[in-house]
Amino acid sequence: MVITCPYCNKKHALDENRVADPSAIRNARCRGCGKVFQVTLAEPVKKEEAPAAKKATTRAIGVSLSKGGVGKTTTAVNLAAGLALAGYKVLLVDTDTQGQASFMLGVTPKATLTELVTGELPAADVVMEVRDRLWLLAGGKSLAGIKRLIDRKDFGGELTLKEALEPLESDYDYVVVDTSPGWDPLTVNVLFYVRELLTPVSLEVLSLQGLSEFIKSIAAIRKYRKDVALKYILPTFHDKRIKQTTEILDKIEKIYGSRLCAPIRYNVRLSESPAYGKTIYEYAPGCNGAQDYRELIRKVTGNSKLFT
Repeated sequence: MVITCPYCNKKHALDENRVADPSAIRNARCRGCGKVFQVTLAEPVKKEEAPAAKKATTRAIGVSLSKGGVGKTTTAVNLAAGLALAGYKVLLVDTDTQGQASFMLGVTPKATLTELVTGELPAADVVMEVRDRLWLLAGGKSLAGIKRLIDRKDFGGELTLKEALEPLESDYDYVVVDTSPGWDPLTVNVLFYVRELLTPVSLEVLSLQGLSEFIKSIAAIRKYRKDVALKYILPTFHDKRIKQTTEILDKIEKIYGSRLCAPIRYNVRLSESPAYGKTIYEYAPGCNGAQDYRELIRKVTGNSKLFT
């Protein structure tokens, strides 16, 4: 290695192998002019700081179909509860005026989504913890007022729900939104907020027609919001004893392929559990319904090892 005196520019040869710590700052004396100067033989290696881990984006999933009686609320509640059991932090949002999610979980909310949207109460006073890692933002009759509020807005009415919920997202891994039957301003708001859709379809002809109409409606929404996508189609009330249900299931599979989830088998325990204010995992953890909803959790999370 060659070092140069900064005063007289005389060059000096130096054997690096004889220096214990090349990165240390040393004093060197020039043999030409006799002056002392500082020299560092090697630049210290800087350790690169590891980038801060980013929190995964919260997944907002809407459970929706314009037709009623297909198991939307049952699916929304047991999807949210199953994700919480799997270790995720979950917010369940009920946008139905019937407020059945609260009933199914056996709780009586002191406030609802309405107070959050109108700004009457802060999120801390509206969101209630109903199970470990599971929080509820309840629905109810007061949501009818939110629909009128949306209708009265001259601009941006479709973003009302999005503006209320997005500030809460960072606290959760999943936000699961249950919707009411039909097609109203609040349902449109859900579609402008969620990024994924899970559609329960009972295995009957009328539900297939409802699914077809719902997909057309989603296509209309996607003209203005590309982020929302129908990711999961969940057959419900599957009864192998009835030939028609198997035929309809085969038809759905041919049309929708990879978006199709394993069906939820008809199970009386699913209809009994709400009367006790329990999820299917609490009421009858070993029944077909609990097994099928666990399979749905594995599908949604992409983790086939959950609950095994």
